[in-house]
Amino acid sequence: MTARSCFVGLISGTSMDGIDAVVADFSHQQPHILAADTFAFTPELRQQLDQVRADPDHFPTARLALLDAQFGEKLAEAASRIIEQSGMKPSAIAAIGSHGQTVLHRPDAQPPHTLQIGDPTRIVERTGCIVVADFRRADLAAGGQGAPLAPLLHHALLADDEENRLVVNLGGIANVTVLPGDGGVSGFDSGPANCYLDLWYRRHHADPKDGRYDADGAWARTGAIKQNFLEKLLKDTYLQRTPPKSTGIEYFSPSWLDQQLPPDAATRPADIQATLAEFSAVSLARSVQEFVPFHPDRILVCGGGVHNADLMKRIQQQLGGIPMDTTAPYGIDPDHVEALLFAWLARERMTGSPVNSSSITGASRPVELGAIYR
Repeated sequence: MTARSCFVGLISGTSMDGIDAVVADFSHQQPHILAADTFAFTPELRQQLDQVRADPDHFPTARLALLDAQFGEKLAEAASRIIEQSGMKPSAIAAIGSHGQTVLHRPDAQPPHTLQIGDPTRIVERTGCIVVADFRRADLAAGGQGAPLAPLLHHALLADDEENRLVVNLGGIANVTVLPGDGGVSGFDSGPANCYLDLWYRRHHADPKDGRYDADGAWARTGAIKQNFLEKLLKDTYLQRTPPKSTGIEYFSPSWLDQQLPPDAATRPADIQATLAEFSAVSLARSVQEFVPFHPDRILVCGGGVHNADLMKRIQQQLGGIPMDTTAPYGIDPDHVEALLFAWLARERMTGSPVNSSSITGASRPVELGAIYR
């Protein structure tokens, strides 16, 4: 590695289970991950995050300010621990890229606005490292959606001039990166991936020993698809919108699902889970078929959804015979892509190079993504 080529990436995604952290060395053509881990939240912190995400319009300002500070301390702790795991000293880290936790994302409001909490000044103070944070608001100010940002990294690391590729990230929300073999990049959020699978599972599996998600899609496999319910879900107006577009669990919220549920949902919960899994797969496949301007030669999948064999099978069935694999054989662990993204974006910001996200987010011009805290 070369001097100051190592960056830390931190993110907490829509599952809100913990902070994903990596230390990455960018001195070679492909980044080399020196350490990666997830630092779980306490039940108390998870409960507070659930509350603010469930009703951000009425969450008390004083509690939000406190939560911002508390989450900043958690991010600082995660950064310190991952640096220690890497065997590096904080002085050898060029910068920490901290996405924080999104508690609000409304790109279609007037004016558009978004909020990620996790006070970056606390990360600076606790680690002694430069921190780059607040990655989305500059894009919004320039007329963009502020998301998705992952296609920027996918383009840099996974594009191939001999293949038309798609990269699909299966987080709480699914997003699609379009990588034509002749160059360029675009991308968009297609709709729910894991968010409703996790939500419905937790409602019906309150015992902590059952975990917070439907491991491997085992519960969904026991249910039958409710076709009328599925067709109702697929009529949502967001799914019909043309890119650039982004969404989140503010839009695809618990109340959205409650308004769609059939009257007999409580009597056959496994059928609902199976239908929600099919909804994730079908909405993704239809987005690919409608909004991708070529037939993909290959689909690379990353994010937590790669571990859900039932969901992966449903997606493969909906997309027919297109070869599909995880990003692992192509040099990126599918569990580390999002944390690696913010390490990479921190590196880009430290060079002072504007990022051209216009073909992805719709921003009117290239902007410097992220604010630097020294």
